[in-house]
Amino acid sequence: MDLSRIPAQPKPGLVNIVIEIAGGSKNKYEFDKDLNTFALDRVLYASVQYPYDYGFIPNTLADDGDPLDGMVIMDQPTFPGCVITARPIGMLEMIDDGDRDEKLLCVPDKDPRFKEINALGQIAPHRLDEISEFFATYKRLEKKETEILGWKDVDTVNALVEKCVKAVNG
Repeated sequence: MDLSRIPAQPKPGLVNIVIEIAGGSKNKYEFDKDLNTFALDRVLYASVQYPYDYGFIPNTLADDGDPLDGMVIMDQPTFPGCVITARPIGMLEMIDDGDRDEKLLCVPDKDPRFKEINALGQIAPHRLDEISEFFATYKRLEKKETEILGWKDVDTVNALVEKCVKAVNG
């Protein structure tokens, strides 16, 4: 998979997310740049599963040294390697193993069920709590620390995406 051909932002207000982990999975896959494929990184130690499709925005560089993370609320999970054009609606700010690590929350641009969703306030608070709880606990049995800092709305996301795109392009 040639990630250089996938723009981070196909147009303003949208991002491309390369899915690494399908929603409902306990398997943590990561794109291996050296092998140019998806590889199993680990199986989650805890009895939790990814709440939604999870991956990264190609051609971005976040503060943790990896591409910017993103999660897409989907009714049905997709598969590792699937590219989803999505609309960010907010982000979860957290500290993961000592590093700042933001997780964008998005909705699929090509799903009419999410056409009217543009902000975190349109998502049920309990759903946001479930996502936060997943990230608060998913590494606990590995003896790794995570700290949830809270949710930020879409205005904060746009500035972060621009910053992470510029970090790659100079």
